Amino acid sequence: MQRSEVSQYPSLLRSEHMSLVQLFCPIDIAHATVDSLGQLERIQFKDLNPEVNPFQRTYVSQIRRCDEAERRLRFLTQQIAAQEIHIRPYEETSALIANMSGPQALEELDSRLSESEQRVVAMNTSYDNLEKRALELEEARQVLRETERFFLEAQGRSRDIRSSFEQEEGEALLGSVEAAGLSAGEGGLGGGGGFELEFVAGTIDRARMATFERVLWRVLRGNLYMNSAEIDDSVLPVPSTAGASSDSTGDEDKKLRKNAFIIFAHGSDLLDKIRKIAESMGANLFAIDSSSDKRSDKLREVTSRIEDLNSVLYNTNQTRRAELVKIADSISAWWALVRKEKVIFSTLNLWKWDQGKKTLVAEGWVPTRDIPQIQNALRSASENAGTSVSALLHELRTTKTPPTFHRTNKFTEGFQNIIDAYGIGSYQEVNPGLFTVITFPFLFAVMFGDIGHGALMLLSALALILLEKKFTKGTGNEIFDTFFYGRYIIFLMGAFAIYTGLIYNDIFSLSLHLGPSQWRWPEDVTGAAEAIQTNTRYWFGLDPGWHGADNSLIFTNSLKMKMSIVLGVLHMSFAICLQVVNHLHFKRPELIWAEFLPQILFMESIFGYLVVCILYKWSVDWEVAERQPPNLLNMLIKMFLSPGSVAPEEQLYSGQAFVQVVLLLLALVCVPWMLCTRPYLEYREMQKIKEQGYHGIGGSGHGANGDYGTEDETDAEDGGANGHAVSQPVEEAEESHDFGEVVIHQVIHTIEFCLGCISNTASYLRLWALSLAHAQLSEVLWNMTIERAFEMQGVFAIAFLVAMFAMWFTLTIAILCVMEGLSAFLHALRLHWVEFNSKFFAGAGTAFEPLTFEGTEEIPEGVL
Repeated sequence: MQRSEVSQYPSLLRSEHMSLVQLFCPIDIAHATVDSLGQLERIQFKDLNPEVNPFQRTYVSQIRRCDEAERRLRFLTQQIAAQEIHIRPYEETSALIANMSGPQALEELDSRLSESEQRVVAMNTSYDNLEKRALELEEARQVLRETERFFLEAQGRSRDIRSSFEQEEGEALLGSVEAAGLSAGEGGLGGGGGFELEFVAGTIDRARMATFERVLWRVLRGNLYMNSAEIDDSVLPVPSTAGASSDSTGDEDKKLRKNAFIIFAHGSDLLDKIRKIAESMGANLFAIDSSSDKRSDKLREVTSRIEDLNSVLYNTNQTRRAELVKIADSISAWWALVRKEKVIFSTLNLWKWDQGKKTLVAEGWVPTRDIPQIQNALRSASENAGTSVSALLHELRTTKTPPTFHRTNKFTEGFQNIIDAYGIGSYQEVNPGLFTVITFPFLFAVMFGDIGHGALMLLSALALILLEKKFTKGTGNEIFDTFFYGRYIIFLMGAFAIYTGLIYNDIFSLSLHLGPSQWRWPEDVTGAAEAIQTNTRYWFGLDPGWHGADNSLIFTNSLKMKMSIVLGVLHMSFAICLQVVNHLHFKRPELIWAEFLPQILFMESIFGYLVVCILYKWSVDWEVAERQPPNLLNMLIKMFLSPGSVAPEEQLYSGQAFVQVVLLLLALVCVPWMLCTRPYLEYREMQKIKEQGYHGIGGSGHGANGDYGTEDETDAEDGGANGHAVSQPVEEAEESHDFGEVVIHQVIHTIEFCLGCISNTASYLRLWALSLAHAQLSEVLWNMTIERAFEMQGVFAIAFLVAMFAMWFTLTIAILCVMEGLSAFLHALRLHWVEFNSKFFAGAGTAFEPLTFEGTEEIPEGVL
């Protein structure tokens, strides 16, 4: 890369001059060096180990430790969030890690995180087990209650049956349950008839109850008696693990819905089948005694155990919460430390170990003007590490294209991002971001011209600018943060909207009378009247006399449509002229006559001529000329369809036919000119390379974006007085192109440019269309609200005026400022991306991505 003079002050016209540097760093201070360079944010390291698997690199064990620490931090953070504990921000906890850095600090933190995780996991496990036990006991209590209720109902039915059928031979099956009073083991009931009837009791999910009944009926062929009842949803405690899995589904879905059941059957085989079916369907079975007294004792025992268990649960939760509160006081600092260390070790994995010199070798791109700052950072890193040996910095020669870096501030950053969203500029080519600072808000204002709306936008942006210290770190509201990021763009858009509003003489669809009007309305005239023109001229902008006139829309339409064409052609012509700046900077003067000259001549011979005709037509007093002004659109069409012939009544100036023929021929000549000259130059360059026997193909000639030299060479043989450097491996050869590809590319480029001149010029008519739509919407909104309120009288009129003003102001902000503003913003964006940038901007570069610790202080998204 050729050394070029670096200007004293940075500029947005071109990207920063970049240098490829090489670092020789002792392994003892490697960590401190990366830490210091990351804080500087001015170096982008290259990967010197592309052939090494990521799992086989030097610092893979440290990165794995960082990953494990992040996993633990993520677990602890989620536990803290689940308990709704406040996490102290990083600003309040940064002092905890002020002197912590390096592998030792990471090891200490990892040990502390491991202990914290083990304690929290142990408490979680204990708490979950207690919750499950509490749920089982509560289900057992509900089953006992439902069983007792069933037997009481059965006993009542038994008495009714006995009184009705006192002399019957058969006894009721269930009526003999309590009468027998015999217990037969687990759930056993002695029947007086010489057989034994037993039962199974438990709980099952309510959604499976119907299926459970059908399966039992079919398997046992009806040889059972079953009774079930729903358990109140609010009674059963929801385990924390179950509740956490359904946080997003609402409180209703967190409830446990279960039914208690009791099933009577005869014989151990049937009972075993019932138990197996119940367990297969997730039912919980409980051993319930048939004796009423034992059931009562069991119920009291279960209730007592539940109360004891709730007390233990409360104490366990308080202990866990106290542990998490302690962790929450430091976890932000822990996150920052772990994420920073991971960035440092990931960067060190890009470096290469030099076995001969016993040092780590690194290469990276830095802005040339920042090399002294890099050297100071290296010295500072060695001092912080407690050693007198610092890393050595050498600047290398290279033919590779550097990354693109534009030095911006808080004012220009938003405008530069508008361009970067289209494409990263090639290295050292003209940056459209510099001109976008003015042209973007101006084209927006052409579509949004209104003094009132512009003032609202300007005041809103000014408030964000004055309060920028409060919102710099973000609010969490994505929409608000987006507007805050573009506060300076909005400020300029509002200022330019006020300017164009003054030109349009439009403030909330009304006009300002800042001086005497050119037009005077006749007095004592009823019906339609024609204004009388006076000798005075309104001093700035549109004459207020046009406001309210029946033909005002016709006049403003014609004015804004022609103005859009004029602005569009000027905008595109300026973009084409910027090619000259690129060609001269990259030492390609032959492209000025081969590419720039035919393009600018083609554009100006057609559309530049149209602009001149528009300006000339505006300058002529057609009342004095005593004829109708010609239609310029028809003139441009007939210029191609019938060249050399202009009807006398359509003639704009004398000699028009000859001028149009000359311009048309010039435009036609420019087409083969563009088509052939660039391929010819490429072909001649290829022939020179062939004559040299391909010796110059590795670096000769000009690169895609400039001259980077022909070979790798040193700045000084012995290191030089300036301390710059030494060697660089042979770079890869430039990619060669077939001549046929060059011709095809040029054909496509020529067709695209010629057709684009027409479509892009028509595209600027959006300036007229959106300006018209904005003015008409503003007028309709005013007429439908406040103007109607002004027509009313009386006390009611005041209340109606207040209501209409509130409605008008709300709709003005929502529709005219926000929606119309967003629409005009997007259209201005398209005019810059397509119509302006396509004329000179390649956008084929790569972004400069320096080592930085930005964002490491924040807890990653998705954790909380």
